[in-house]
Amino acid sequence: MLNGERFKLVKKHRIAGVEAGSIAEEVGIEPGDFLLAVNGQAVEDILDYMEWTSSDEVNITIEKSDGQVWELEIEKDPDEDLGLNFEQPLMDRQRVCRNRCIFCFIDQLPRGMRSTLYYKDDDWRLSFLMGNYITLTNLTEKDVKRITSRHISPLYVSVHTTNPQLRQRMMGNRRAGEVLNILKEFEKAGISIHCQIVLCRNWNDGAELDRTLSDLWNMKSIVKSVAVVPVGLTKHRQGLEDILPFDAESAARVVEQVEGWQRRCRKESDTAFVFAADEFYILAGREFPPYEEYEDFPQIENGVGLIAKLVHEFDEAIDDYRERSVAAKEVSVATGVSAYPTIRALMDRVQQAMGVTVHVYPVVNRFFGESVTVAGLITGGDMIAQLKGKNLGEALFIPSTMLRKGEDVFLDDITLESLSASLGVPAIPVPVDGRELLEAISKIDRCR
Repeated sequence: MLNGERFKLVKKHRIAGVEAGSIAEEVGIEPGDFLLAVNGQAVEDILDYMEWTSSDEVNITIEKSDGQVWELEIEKDPDEDLGLNFEQPLMDRQRVCRNRCIFCFIDQLPRGMRSTLYYKDDDWRLSFLMGNYITLTNLTEKDVKRITSRHISPLYVSVHTTNPQLRQRMMGNRRAGEVLNILKEFEKAGISIHCQIVLCRNWNDGAELDRTLSDLWNMKSIVKSVAVVPVGLTKHRQGLEDILPFDAESAARVVEQVEGWQRRCRKESDTAFVFAADEFYILAGREFPPYEEYEDFPQIENGVGLIAKLVHEFDEAIDDYRERSVAAKEVSVATGVSAYPTIRALMDRVQQAMGVTVHVYPVVNRFFGESVTVAGLITGGDMIAQLKGKNLGEALFIPSTMLRKGEDVFLDDITLESLSASLGVPAIPVPVDGRELLEAISKIDRCR
């Protein structure tokens, strides 16, 4: 036990939980204690904590609830976690977005939803830890130095355009025009970057898209992939900038432009570099590229290659399920309007292979507007309104992307349980994975 005088001005991190059986529990750390230092150094945030505790010998300073200060010397495997959970997961305040982007989806949410949905994060640490896209507009010189000196990589950056004036206009932030300067600092340090471009018709498409892709291709030593995704427009845009939605013709131009860049990049290097979101192919009525052309699917979370991957997984697995006995005779699948043709075609093959009738229902997005067609933004209320009274068979399968991550709750706070009760059948979330969908259907027990 030590005198706590020298730690009075140190940033304290309140411990919210201690994992059972962990090192922290063994040495007597309890919820409500505070972490003061690791190896004698004050901890700025979770990145410091992760780095400094990833060794075989760690010295941690803890303040107990009665004010006593403990200095604990711990020997462990380098990759063994101490088992501490902090009141603030980042061990620091989360950086909020200060942009006023013309295409911000959060600004297009209706009123009355849960407060967490209106929070705009723009934190570079979450970019590194979770793959969140950041705009770089709130990075300080200290942040840039910390990222580059400690080689914190990869990061995920919302570029949108490299034209400084246009980026300032689109993002409503005078610092938005600094993006290329910051990327060049990252380039010097070898920080890997994955980029996204939210494409707005008649804003950053056409010649502006060529300019952006050219600038990013010139940084191909660090820019590992670029996703071009269409702007999402809801019906709740009162008072916001007018933006034209993409139609079949304009989407086809984007696909052709991106594929032209892919041909150029493959000639000059071993990567396609830039990828158009699935939604552009759907809007344009074009066939998706072959599975192999998505390389290692670096932009799958952006809806790039999701359908090609799903179909590939299904194709590889379907022979394993032919003539497999299935207890259920009739089931159903709900999906978004854009994915419906693909899911319908796959379920036709399920019927032939497994002898089970599968009803597929496209759910129109009344909540956000019919122009929003992806499954991940469908609400429980729309599902109930459109599926009640339909023949759903013995179970309803839904993509797990409809639910809040780690919870059984839809965007409108309707629970999976209440959806099942309203529709009279169990609603079963399934990952967007062809094999897992087949497995879920094959294992369903008769529920009626």
